[in-house]
Formats: sequence, structure tokens, C-alpha cells
Amino acid sequence: MEGLIKKFPEHVRVPLKFAHPESPGQKPVRNLVTESRIHTVCEESACPNLGHCWESGTATFMIMGDACTRRCKFCNVKTARPSPLEEDEPERLGKVIRDMKLKTAVITSVDRDDLGDCGSLHFSNAILAVRKYAPDTYIEVLIPDFKGKEENLQKIWQARPDIINHNIETVPSLYKKICPQSNYELSLKILRLSKKEGFLTKSGLIMGLGESADEVIKVMKDLRKAEVDMLTIGQYLPPGPFHAPLVSWIEPEVFNHLKTTGFSLGFRHIEAGPLVRSSYHAGDGIAKLLETI
Repeated sequence: MEGLIKKFPEHVRVPLKFAHPESPGQKPVRNLVTESRIHTVCEESACPNLGHCWESGTATFMIMGDACTRRCKFCNVKTARPSPLEEDEPERLGKVIRDMKLKTAVITSVDRDDLGDCGSLHFSNAILAVRKYAPDTYIEVLIPDFKGKEENLQKIWQARPDIINHNIETVPSLYKKICPQSNYELSLKILRLSKKEGFLTKSGLIMGLGESADEVIKVMKDLRKAEVDMLTIGQYLPPGPFHAPLVSWIEPEVFNHLKTTGFSLGFRHIEAGPLVRSSYHAGDGIAKLLETI
């Protein structure tokens, strides 16, 4: 893995102007986020698009702490016993999104299997707070599985975000290795039920973990059976030496083929490429779909 990581292909490299954490375009966003005491998945997951998004004045927010109760092998968020929920966090989130004047906000969270409702009420309150302070902002939520309990999902549905995203992450054959505490069929169920509730739905995959192209296409077909509207597919980049190893670099031509295949299957919006992540061009995707509704 180490040799592969040192030899980043050109198509995976981030432009230097976006890589500097103190660039003028990033500093105002960084200051607002720091002052609000709200975590961002941009930082916690070591997202390669952080500079690009922050230069544009956007960010993906992570609520319910920075410690997760699950140990997914691809993720940079630490696994530890989480701290108690902060009751004022939804209000702080709503205010920072208002102050950033975001057209689109993406809200995600760590898994909180330690809580009776897996944090679903807190998540719902966060959505409602954004509606209160930034009523014109489109809201995409990237939700955990909440153990698949419909009473937990109901709280999210009742708060009425614009898009419900739940990542499928990888192919079924790799689930026990990559997402040992998650369940492929359960994730499909969450997406299927959310669609039945009338939401635009979205999911995401990362490649380079050892999956085959045929397996990825099978997952895409499963997502379409669940009537998922939007899809993101990106290159896996190991956050550190103790994460799942990188098995392969995915060539741009493969991403292009998968994007074409996805549209033929009926997806309404697809982002596929080496640096694509769950919230990549989230605002563009929402705008395009809402124009058709």
C-alpha cells in the first residue's frame, strides 16, 4: 500500500491552490466553523475536496460529536466512546449555516449506537434548526442507518430535508471486511423506505478496495430497484496505515463508463470520478433535480 500511495496518479492530485489550509478563500469558512464548535466531515474524514469546497464557501457538517461507535475500515473518523450530546448543537448549526449564507447545506453524523434512538431526535432537531435560521437553504442529510428502526427514520422524515442520502459504501462481498457493523440489505431498505416517503434519495460508493466493475454495476442495479435518484462514485484513499489497504487506482475511463451505465439504469444525477465524495457538487445535484419537480 505504501508504494501505491506515494505514486499518486495525476488524476488523483488536488490542485496546489486548494491544498493550503490558510488560503484566503478558506480562512473565513474555517473561522466560522471553529467559532461555532461544529465539526465538519471535510476535516474529520480528511476529504481531498476540502480546499475546493471551502474556497467556494461551503462545507459538510458533522453532528453528534467526533467519535463514532463503529469501526469502518475506510473511515478517518475515530472510534471511541462518544461524549454526551450537546443540546445546543442544533441551534449552533442553524446559526453558522445562516452566517455562511449557504445555498445548500449537507448534514451528516457519526453513528451513535450508544443511544436508544441512535441520535435520530437530535439529528431531526438539527434539520429543524437549519429550517428556522436559514429557511432558503436546501438541506441534504447523509444519515447513518439508525439500526434500520422505522421509528428512528420517522424522526428524520418528519423534519423534511430536501434529499436523504445514505451511503451503500462498497459491494456486498466486502461488507464484513470494510463495514463489519453495517448491513448491505439494511442500507437498501433505508433508501427504499425513504423513497416511499416521497424524498429524493441518494447513495455513494468508493472504489479501489478490491471490488470488480461487475460487482459495482450489480450494486447500482440494486440501488435503482430501491428507486434511488442520485449516486456518487469515487476513488478510495486510505486515511492512514491502519485502514483498509488500497488495492487499485481506478482509471478515469472506468468512472466515465460507470456514469454512462448509471444514467442508462435510470439514475437522475451521477457524480463519478477520482475525487468524488458523498457531498461532491451537492448544490448542483439538488438544483438540477428540484428544477424537474
